[in-house]
Amino acid sequence: MIIGVPKEIKNNENRVALTPAGTQELVKRGHTVYVQTTAGSGSGFQDDEYQKAGATLLPTAADVFAKAEMIMKVKEPVEQEYKLIRKDQLVFTYFHFASYEPLAKAMLESGAICLAYETVERADGSLPLLVPMSEVAGRMSIQEGAKYLEKPLKGRGILLGGVPGVKPAKVLVLGGGVVGTNAAKIAAGMGADVTIVDLNLTRLRYLDDVMPKNVHTLVSNDYTIREQVKDSDLIIGGVLVPGAKAPKLITRDMLKTMRPGTVLVDVAVDQGGCIETCRPTTHEDPTFIIDEVVHYCVANMPGAVPYTSTLALTNATLPYAIRLANQGWKKACQESQELRLGLNVIQGQVVYKAVADAFNLPYTDVSNYLA
Repeated sequence: MIIGVPKEIKNNENRVALTPAGTQELVKRGHTVYVQTTAGSGSGFQDDEYQKAGATLLPTAADVFAKAEMIMKVKEPVEQEYKLIRKDQLVFTYFHFASYEPLAKAMLESGAICLAYETVERADGSLPLLVPMSEVAGRMSIQEGAKYLEKPLKGRGILLGGVPGVKPAKVLVLGGGVVGTNAAKIAAGMGADVTIVDLNLTRLRYLDDVMPKNVHTLVSNDYTIREQVKDSDLIIGGVLVPGAKAPKLITRDMLKTMRPGTVLVDVAVDQGGCIETCRPTTHEDPTFIIDEVVHYCVANMPGAVPYTSTLALTNATLPYAIRLANQGWKKACQESQELRLGLNVIQGQVVYKAVADAFNLPYTDVSNYLA
């Protein structure tokens, strides 16, 4: 198969979809890899490393898209890339369709096959291609939240771990999944007083067992969240519904009950966000303030630590990319239920129900294409 890796062009997105090591694994299996020049430089991987691994460098994204049968990206295509994607081309990346209708419509019009990292799902319900970036974002959410709690950045002026004789900050984590667990782990390590809320009692029992004593668990409901936000200093939104919009757990009216300088970090913002007042921001301009509450809603948080993120992502995506390249998307998805669930759009049809439901679009069963 001919595989193309364009340079990411989203604001401050320094990750790349394939490392030189991943390139070598594909090349040694007989595949051709085209990499746009400087695609990996933001992550610390130079052009000559890709060439040594067997890739061919191309000067522009248009060149890469024109040659490739499978495009590997990190973030969803942006507007200037829409026209480069052609009919029957396989695009393997994070799409998060349910949060942005223009992207869904553009991919439907392109006639491409869109296989989304975030909906590749194992039999146990885990999301193997979302996990590494959720780990990074969960850990970063505390790092960033602690920073924006500082007074010069309009926060409450509270140190996350406190000091002897002074209470630590209170951290509320919405969701006990991968993001929430990693956020709680870092916050607890810094000495904060942490509360995790989740609907799943089994998950809460597990977290109660493995987390240190400064982490507490509560069952999630509207009443509990309303009470908790009143005296929380840092609130992390880490709720995910695979392929669908995140539920709004913090509503506009709750902001009035929070203390001035409270910091909200919505890790779910690329899937619509679980905080009603959040809108996507960038690393260049990461925060805004509503009702004296600081909102940090960067949609590509792991892009700020691209070396770590690129390695973590490629570790997870490469086995699937090899399978797609070796077998072609159709045979690979026939034989792998995990990959089949990653299919969101095929040749102008929506084949993932949550995406169809998000925009009231017709839904086509994926089996129609895999017979």
